[in-house]
Amino acid sequence: MRFETLSDWLDWQGTLHPAEIELGLERISKVYQQLASEKPGYVVITVAGTNGKGSCVAFLEAILTTAGYRVGAYTSPHLVHYNERIRLNANDVDDQSLCEAFERVDQARGDTSITYFEFGTLAALDIFNHAELDVVILETGMGGRLDAVNIIDADVALITSIGVDHTDWLGTDRETIALEKAGIMRTGKPAIYGDLDPTLSLLKYADKNNVPLSLVARDFHYGWSDKDWSWCDFETKYEHMARPFMAGEYQLQNAAAALAVLTKLPEHISVNRENIEKGLQKATLAGRFQIVKEEPCWILDVAHNPHAAEVLAENLSANSCAGKTHAVFGMLNDKDVTGVVEKMQDVIDNWHVCSLDVPRGIKAEELAKAIHQDKVTLHDSVRDACQSIVPDLNKNDRVIVFGSFYTVSDVMQNLYYN
Repeated sequence: MRFETLSDWLDWQGTLHPAEIELGLERISKVYQQLASEKPGYVVITVAGTNGKGSCVAFLEAILTTAGYRVGAYTSPHLVHYNERIRLNANDVDDQSLCEAFERVDQARGDTSITYFEFGTLAALDIFNHAELDVVILETGMGGRLDAVNIIDADVALITSIGVDHTDWLGTDRETIALEKAGIMRTGKPAIYGDLDPTLSLLKYADKNNVPLSLVARDFHYGWSDKDWSWCDFETKYEHMARPFMAGEYQLQNAAAALAVLTKLPEHISVNRENIEKGLQKATLAGRFQIVKEEPCWILDVAHNPHAAEVLAENLSANSCAGKTHAVFGMLNDKDVTGVVEKMQDVIDNWHVCSLDVPRGIKAEELAKAIHQDKVTLHDSVRDACQSIVPDLNKNDRVIVFGSFYTVSDVMQNLYYN
């Protein structure tokens, strides 16, 4: 074996390819053909979108495992441990299994250069192919058409809400970006589109390619009250269901799309209302309006684009606090900083802007230029920002950590709020 530890494998993978991101399927398809000699027998659900992908994967995984099915799930990025990206039956894969899969990928690739994300995607597929699974859920990392997971044909495709993000690779408007996401759909295979504002480009793509597409508010519907929620399509109706454990009305939109997916699975994969309600109560997702401490309240949210920031602001407004709201804010340089700040400025009292010490991290001085408020403090790191806040917090105050997976991950790993 080339390396014995997971950390050594991951460090090496980061140096293997000249570009951090290189969209395209030719190289990874070539390697996968060496890894898998025949098509696996499990059902594949592929999930793409700008926001809500992780939540939908978590809902589907929890419901299907609750129903007794053997489920594999692949997501990215991770927050604390790389193992979070690959799960078997709702458990993170262990280091040894990852190392063995990495070795098989390394042997299969020969002299083909692949990216860090492609290496991990191939390892995930290899692990799934060696397990006896009923369903595999694949989350795209970016886009869809040229994303590494798209080398596998989806039996059911799910496209969540679409916003403007990853503009250097996917385009600068929703219509163009949606067309990239649409690439996970397959002719004759069912697809779900969970966006309340559907894009014309995706609808035309589905029609042109004979994709049986189900739309929210047309083919399936959902509603809610403070205590419960309901879902229906033309054949099934669930009323007065317990709301999902994950908070926020936007999570009902994600849950509704996940339920629509379940109705399109092959007949041998079926769930009932009890499976659904138990699964929705069991499903959690780190870093999505995650409250990690009370009095003072600390909330972690990976919101890093305007649409996600808008949802976060709505959640903060719906869950007001008696004290001040402090932000620990760090972002990457390929994100829409101005758009995110505009969505959040009315719900933040004090901004603590921090530099991120990663290749695409924005320096605090640059980030602060987008914030047109008086109470803005600059910090060299997430650690410095958090440690400067803690001594002066009132028990009725709250801190929202957001702007990037890196920002949230730093706090999750180091527990600066304790």
